[in-house]
Amino acid sequence: MKKIIPVVILNFLIAVKAQAFCPVCTVAVGAGVGLSRWLGIDDSITGLWVGGLTVSVSIWTINWLKKKNYNFKLRALITFIFYYALIVLPLFFMGIIGHPFNKLWGVDRLLLGVIIGSIAFYAAGAWYQHLKKKNNDRAHFPFQKVAMPILALVVLSFVFYYLTR
Repeated sequence: MKKIIPVVILNFLIAVKAQAFCPVCTVAVGAGVGLSRWLGIDDSITGLWVGGLTVSVSIWTINWLKKKNYNFKLRALITFIFYYALIVLPLFFMGIIGHPFNKLWGVDRLLLGVIIGSIAFYAAGAWYQHLKKKNNDRAHFPFQKVAMPILALVVLSFVFYYLTR
């Protein structure tokens, strides 16, 4: 036990920053979906948050690539496709997405949530940029950039909760 404590402390001292290109994120999303199922949360609601997270990570990566001057054709499109494939394909191959009895409106519940959550998160972010531009490039209130997309997902979560119960 005495030998383990210095190793743990050393790990915290030399810890590196998490990388966005991380397959562990996909496993974490899969575990999160499993946990949400265990808690009784509908897959469409979980999908909303997975979609929002995917848009967020994609935009962070696009901005990072831009900042580092990694300019290539279709940078944004390739980044979005990469992250959606990194999330959706393993969930499909694990049988979480695509089950015939897990559909809402003829579409897999998790995939439907991912699609709607992605659109809502992106639209709320774009709306924030529009409002900010109209306000002399200033937010209307602190943390508005974070609050608007999260609020969109919260509202949609309640909508899907009432639609699916």
